[in-house]
Amino acid sequence: MIAMIDIPEVIRTFNAGRDAERLALKYRNMRANPFSFLRGTCHLFYERLPQAEALTAAPPAWLCGDLHLENFGSYKGDNRLAYFDQNDFDETALAPCTWDLLRLLTSILVATRSDGPESTKFGSPLAKACLDAYANALAEGKVRWIERDTADGLIRELLDAVSTRTRSAFLEMRTDIQRKQRHIRLDGHKALPVSRQQRERVFTFLEQFAGKQDNPEFFQPMDVARRIAGTGSLGVERYIILVRGKGSPDGNYLLDLKEALPSALTPHTEASQPAWGNQAERIITIQKQSQAIPMAFLNAVKIGKKSFILRSLQPSEDRVRLNLKPRAMPANTLLIQDMARITAWAHLRSSGRRGAANADELMDFASHRKWQKSLLELSSACSEQTLHDWKEYCLAYDDGFFETAGKKS
Repeated sequence: MIAMIDIPEVIRTFNAGRDAERLALKYRNMRANPFSFLRGTCHLFYERLPQAEALTAAPPAWLCGDLHLENFGSYKGDNRLAYFDQNDFDETALAPCTWDLLRLLTSILVATRSDGPESTKFGSPLAKACLDAYANALAEGKVRWIERDTADGLIRELLDAVSTRTRSAFLEMRTDIQRKQRHIRLDGHKALPVSRQQRERVFTFLEQFAGKQDNPEFFQPMDVARRIAGTGSLGVERYIILVRGKGSPDGNYLLDLKEALPSALTPHTEASQPAWGNQAERIITIQKQSQAIPMAFLNAVKIGKKSFILRSLQPSEDRVRLNLKPRAMPANTLLIQDMARITAWAHLRSSGRRGAANADELMDFASHRKWQKSLLELSSACSEQTLHDWKEYCLAYDDGFFETAGKKS
């Protein structure tokens, strides 16, 4: 039985204190459709997690935490090759392995319903394909990864495009040149201006960070802007930073600096969490052990009392989205199966570490069918709950509740 709660108030309280301008964008995005609402309310998903043996008796694993269709994507690794993997570990925590899978299955069902009545019929077959692929990959016990040479279908098309994109072309997309100097393009869509205080704070940090690197000139800051990206994290302190890199104008690099907050999972899991030095250390440590190859420039850093994740800027467009047309179902199925396998490989890759179940325990768990049937039923219930909560949220949003809340935050 899921407890009755005041959905608008829970959301307002969770987001209190965030940057008002970007928080307003988050609230608007969540109003658009149930899938965007699911993306923006990871905390609510776990607060309303059903009580079921499939979710309490599963072996513990290091989870992505906020696993949904759009937290998979391509990125350039620290070896400069393009990979397709989970790409957001902000909510990572040690918890039953089925929690990741439940959120992914729920996102499939919600996404297909968000696309219109005709697409609803695709949800259950895709969810079943996802579950089977995860269980089979976990039972096999072998860790693999997806790069350009091993990818097929939609992922191969994405990695082909990413592999051929030059840094200068990416810079042209996100910056302008004025008097032979690059500046971040403040378009209100991907970047917003910073205050003088914010600019000085970021520049001071990066100059100190650069002094500790082998090539300090590479990290010389040139410009900074507030970054707009994602849904769940909109409003947290986050910046795009333009650095000198290998020289101006075409050798410049773009970095992403994002505040690290506590995981939404930890209040709800009984698994004992390690004593991390800070939240960024938690995220970076698990990301590095879960991904086949870590992202370029991935670092846990501190600015004052806050911890941040520093990494190469990854274009938010480098994701694969479902094409919910009948003719596209084979490609969609292959995509979903690859996402499920990636999830199983991540769980296996971090198995036996910092309290996680070992590979043999995960493999044995995968061979049982009872939890798999239960998880499909639970994901259907969670998707219905998400739709109900979204409708309640929409009523409050349309009444102006979140406009007032955004001004207070």
